Amino acid sequence: MELRQLRYFEVLGRTLNFTRAAEQLHIAQPPLSRQIRQLEEELGAELIDRDARPLALTKAGVFFLEQCTQVLARLDEVRTATRRISAGQRRWFGIGFVPSALYGFLPGLIRAFREESEGVEVVLSEMTSIQQAEALKAGRIDAGFGRLPLDDPQLVCEVIAQEPLAVALPCNHPLAEASSITLAMLASEPFILYPARPRPSYADQVLQQFRLRGLSLKNVMDANEMQTAIGLVAAGLGITLVPGSVQRLQRDDIVYRPLHENDVTSPVIMNTRTGDATPDLQRFIDAARMHAASSSAIPRTR
Repeated sequence: MELRQLRYFEVLGRTLNFTRAAEQLHIAQPPLSRQIRQLEEELGAELIDRDARPLALTKAGVFFLEQCTQVLARLDEVRTATRRISAGQRRWFGIGFVPSALYGFLPGLIRAFREESEGVEVVLSEMTSIQQAEALKAGRIDAGFGRLPLDDPQLVCEVIAQEPLAVALPCNHPLAEASSITLAMLASEPFILYPARPRPSYADQVLQQFRLRGLSLKNVMDANEMQTAIGLVAAGLGITLVPGSVQRLQRDDIVYRPLHENDVTSPVIMNTRTGDATPDLQRFIDAARMHAASSSAIPRTR
């Protein structure tokens, strides 16, 4: 699989027209068609429904287009950062994070680190805890923030915060009138669990809290992302548990209530490489510990 094939397919996927795609790529249409055919043969999947009028992507094509877009965008970021580093303009520092970490102290930490780190190119990448492990060992990031403990001798995983979980539920839900809610009260409710994949993940931490109390969820719907889960809550399809900092995401159609069990928490884990003692990383670790320790408590809204 060649990089140009990915670029060709990305343009074709956006235009859904071989003629316009060829014009944008500044090539003739026959070579474009051949490259797309070769790509499909290598993948063992049809990406284009050529019988459709107008041209359409197959299900495999829709998936592959999304992946191509992400890969090409990442390559553009790497190219730009590499040129700057090569020119001696900036040092590069990569940070990976799970989406829910952005509601806590992380934005303030990143802002302060950037302001205090002249000559450092800070690159942010949204990725799961498992993806962070791979990226750290490959040198694609220097630090990551996740919620899943990683058992790997090549990594240092430090719990720098414990967030209490909160219940997100529709504003008109009967439990919205409660001052606090127990896990037992949630067990019989339609429950939206996220992320659906990859596993293990935050979803397994939530399930474990029910199991520890001899409880099991009766009606579970899976969602791929936290934002999707919250949207499904707003639609009245169920309730979910979120890290307490997510309460900063205010919506008119949902409310947050604290759990009665104060020991139900989700860790914020800082992941770094074993033996990495570069000055930029050490400054970042010290700043992360300080910001985590001084972060304000999440208000328990009524």
